[in-house]
Amino acid sequence: MKAVISVVGKDKVGILAMVSNICAEVNANVIEVTQSVLQDFFVMMMVIDISEMNCELSDLREKLTANIMGMKIHVMHEDIFNSMHRI
Repeated sequence: MKAVISVVGKDKVGILAMVSNICAEVNANVIEVTQSVLQDFFVMMMVIDISEMNCELSDLREKLTANIMGMKIHVMHEDIFNSMHRI
């Protein structure tokens, strides 16, 4: 099982490291990452393997939003992501 994490906000040092560390804490494996800085804005999409994760997806979402202030963060199960983009 996989999930997609998207992060958008003002660029600052350590965003990728913070997201990766939180994923590691809950045993979610980072499979793929793409990131860009557009002027002053940071944009990242991350695909993670959640099959061995030791918490619920909602718990991961809460940990990310609590630790990375000022960023717009979405965490979606791959099934929801795929369904939304099939329409």
